[in-house]
Amino acid sequence: MLSSPDLSFSRTLPIVVFNQLGELLEQMAQTVESATLVLTEAVLARICIPVEWQRQRFTLVVSGQFSALLVGTFEEGQGSRGAGEQGSRGAGGQGSGGAGEQEIYSPLSTHSALNARLTFNLEAIASFLYELRDLFECDSYTHQNLERYRQIIGPNDATLQSKFSLLLLEYFLTQPNQEIIAPPSPTAPAVYICQPVEDALKKQISQERLLNQVTTQIRKSLDLPVIMATAITQVREFLELDRLVIYKFEGSKVKTQQYQSSTDEDNGKCSTSISVNNQSLVEDYQQHGAYIVYEARATDAITCVLNYTEKNCFMRTSQCWEKYRQGFTLAVDDVEKTYALEECLLNFLRESQVRAKLAAPIILEDKLWGLLIAHQCNEPRQWIDSEKNLLIAIAEQLAIAIYQAELMQTLTQEKQTLEQRVIERTIGLRDALLAAEAANRLRSEFLATISHELLTPLTYVIGMSSTLLRWPLGELSQRQRDYLQTIHDSGEHLLEMINDILDLSQIEAGKTALNISEFSLVNIAENAVESLRKKATSEQINLNLDLQIDPRRDRFTADAERVAQILSNLLTNAIKFTPESGNVTLRLWVEDDTAIFQVEDTGIGIREEQLPLLFEKFQQLDTPYRRRYEGTGLGLALTKQLVELHRGRIEVESTISIGSIFTVWIPTQAMRVLS
Repeated sequence: MLSSPDLSFSRTLPIVVFNQLGELLEQMAQTVESATLVLTEAVLARICIPVEWQRQRFTLVVSGQFSALLVGTFEEGQGSRGAGEQGSRGAGGQGSGGAGEQEIYSPLSTHSALNARLTFNLEAIASFLYELRDLFECDSYTHQNLERYRQIIGPNDATLQSKFSLLLLEYFLTQPNQEIIAPPSPTAPAVYICQPVEDALKKQISQERLLNQVTTQIRKSLDLPVIMATAITQVREFLELDRLVIYKFEGSKVKTQQYQSSTDEDNGKCSTSISVNNQSLVEDYQQHGAYIVYEARATDAITCVLNYTEKNCFMRTSQCWEKYRQGFTLAVDDVEKTYALEECLLNFLRESQVRAKLAAPIILEDKLWGLLIAHQCNEPRQWIDSEKNLLIAIAEQLAIAIYQAELMQTLTQEKQTLEQRVIERTIGLRDALLAAEAANRLRSEFLATISHELLTPLTYVIGMSSTLLRWPLGELSQRQRDYLQTIHDSGEHLLEMINDILDLSQIEAGKTALNISEFSLVNIAENAVESLRKKATSEQINLNLDLQIDPRRDRFTADAERVAQILSNLLTNAIKFTPESGNVTLRLWVEDDTAIFQVEDTGIGIREEQLPLLFEKFQQLDTPYRRRYEGTGLGLALTKQLVELHRGRIEVESTISIGSIFTVWIPTQAMRVLS
């Protein structure tokens, strides 16, 4: 038979009276011999609940012999509570309405009232259990246990029912009818009524000072382990906690210090030592995804939980995880009440010596990095708003420190990678340069060797052809004489080319030294023009000399032979690429201590895009005259090397079909041998 509907009553009760009735039900449950379930609203702390449940407080007792339900709803205008917020007695947490939107009701006043109902009606109790069960996920331990207890509800034992009635009667008989407040007396000692306000202000100032210390340390240091360890030590001391830990989840980039818990055989204390290659810890982390990385304890008698993980008892898909991601702060005043239906987790907390806990999320870039968790180990603790706010603020500052450490770690890795790449590139360039220098040296040595080997037979060719050309005309026919002249001229041309190759090889090998002497600039210029006069006349080109030099500045110090070679190369090049009836002019003047030679022609010109190739070795520009004029492309390259050997420079200006102007600057040289 179900309990009679009149075994219940409803009325408005002060919260103090409501709490005391709940305590009476809990005392009654202890006298029941069969398995008894005692639940309060603390069990809702870890889940998202509807608004109507947020305004409720309840104490539920369920067994096969005695069942009762005390439920109360706060009156309108008294505010609403976050999910599981327990006010003056419960083990709750903050709201789950979203990140940063936590409506919290803390009925600290004894004048807060609830619309309360105490019932022993089995249908009402079963219906309440059914609604409570559906708040939890179907695969959770709590859902399954609530369903199991719903099935065992039976009629209350008459003896037990009478016993509870006597407890109620005793309670109401011992309560005063009204609260008596004595009026102030002139003779009574004065009471400083602002003392509570002053104490609260002092505590808030101390809290702000602590938060400022943590913030300052984060700004000054990038050493994350030091910041973490120092912060939790200071906060633990300030809040007088038994233990404060940092619980880290997987997926975070920053590698915090990995510790290995060990027991000192001499004193039995839990010590921490850094273990970089702790394989078991790594495997445990990969399996469970989270573990405690930092810990601060009040005394060594408190159990060390460093590296602990909640393992299989803590479901990553639970509603509590979603609430943490939204910024939810979990406050559990008594784990025995909050986790009454989660035996695995409750046993783990008992083993870890946790009786009350306060957990604030550490959120980094909208991702849950970990939790900052306060532990009270031996007795329940009612967490107040100031303690929650401090833990939230510290968690936010730790998130900033972690972000800084991640950023610095990324920058350090990128810097190391960049440095390594620079080293590798430098080594590669050095190797390439050494290989190029070796190849260039071998090429120069090869050219010099070949050139020397060619000089000996070439000398015989030129000498013997010159001797034959001097024979009387009667002994040689005109055709034979023409053949000899061709042989002689070809030999001379080949000799010039070999000499150019030798000079270039010697300069590139750094074996060329200037023979510095004093000479006449005018004589050098005149000799260069006269030596090519015959060639210019045969090409029907006008070769001119324009001397713009003060006779008093005619004397100059440099390598006269190399200067003459420079002028000869430039004039020869100008004559070669100037059409018939064209003009080639050599100008000479002096500015300060620099002699300036300028060779201007009215030749074919050079396209602008080809100018960079003009002084390259073995380069002949692609022009319509390329097949007409022979050449190896060494003349201008050698000229540039000789100019730079004098620490001078050479420039060219050219226009297609109009002509080119080559200008050479050669500074005066000191009277010593330069290499």
